[in-house]
Amino acid sequence: MLRGKARLNVEWLGYSPGLLLEHKPLLAGRTPRSPRGNESSLASTLKTLLFFTALMITVPIGLYFATKSYIFEGAFGMSNRDSYFYAAIVAVVAVHVVLALFVYVAWNEGSRQWREGKQD
Repeated sequence: MLRGKARLNVEWLGYSPGLLLEHKPLLAGRTPRSPRGNESSLASTLKTLLFFTALMITVPIGLYFATKSYIFEGAFGMSNRDSYFYAAIVAVVAVHVVLALFVYVAWNEGSRQWREGKQD
């Protein structure tokens, strides 16, 4: 049996040994949730994570080399040393943009799943 602070944290998460023994009958007109809904949200979350992982790898590296070669050395005629510096700044900005997009998409996906779960 958990005591003290550990018991409070476990109960706060919604799990308590007493909950396993309780059985609540379903309300009239309600059907139990299918496990397929949970699997599809997990698959959607995994697809989103893999997509943004690929973006996080390819976009900054691609922008680094593209801006270094074509923009800073080619169009602006900068030296090799200066173009490294400015291309690195562009790559860092790209990382922040991809990260911000990931947070935005994850936030909206989580709130959408929460709304769907609340309507069930």
